[in-house]
Amino acid sequence: MARRPDEDYDYLFKIVLIGDSGVGKSNLLSRFTRNEFCLESKSTIGVEFATRTLQVEGRTVKAQIWDTAGQERYRAITSAYYRGALGALLVYDVTKPTSFENVSRWLKELRDHADSHIVIMLIGNKTDLKHLRAVATEDAQSFAEKEGLSFIETSALEATNVEKAFQTILSEIYRIISKKSLSSDEPAPTSIREGQTLVVGPETNTKKTCCSAS
Repeated sequence: MARRPDEDYDYLFKIVLIGDSGVGKSNLLSRFTRNEFCLESKSTIGVEFATRTLQVEGRTVKAQIWDTAGQERYRAITSAYYRGALGALLVYDVTKPTSFENVSRWLKELRDHADSHIVIMLIGNKTDLKHLRAVATEDAQSFAEKEGLSFIETSALEATNVEKAFQTILSEIYRIISKKSLSSDEPAPTSIREGQTLVVGPETNTKKTCCSAS
C-alpha cells in the first residue's frame, strides 16, 4: 500500500506553545499550519495539536505543534504536554504587560518539566495593534538575551514573522540534532527518544523502512 505524502519525512519535531490565555497561541498555530486566522477564536480547552511538513536544511521535517490553554486549571497536563518536546514558543501579547510579566513563570515551568536542551523562543505577538503596544521591543529583547532565548515579534493576524519564527526554531533544533548525531553512534540522544514523539531519521523509523519501495 502506498504511503500518504504526509508520512514521508526525515524528522518529527514536537514544539509546544506556552504563555497566558489570549496571547494568540492558537492563531499562531493555525496561521503556520493552515494559513488561517480566526478573529472569533475561543480559548483552547485542554490540548490540541496540528502538523506541517517543511524543508529544513535540505531535510523533510514534520513539525508537530502542541497548543494548550494558558489558564491555571489546565496545569495538571504539564508533564505529559512537555514530554518529548524539542522546542517551545513562549508567547506574550505586546499590548498586555501582564502577559509579558508572566513570561518568567512560564519559563520556570518549562525548565522544570521539559528536557534541559529544549530550544526556546520568546515571541511578542499582536504587533498589528501598534496603537495599543505596552511592551517595548527592547525590554523583551534584553530579557531574551539574559535568559539565552531567541526572540522575535509576530502578528498572526497579518502573518508577520510567523513563518520565520517556526522556521528559525526548527532550524535550530535540526542543527542541534545533526551535531549530536555526528558526534555519536546513536542516531539521536536518548532524551529525544523518550515519550511518544520521536526524532526519526530513516535509520530509526521502522515503519518508514518497511514501507519503502526497494
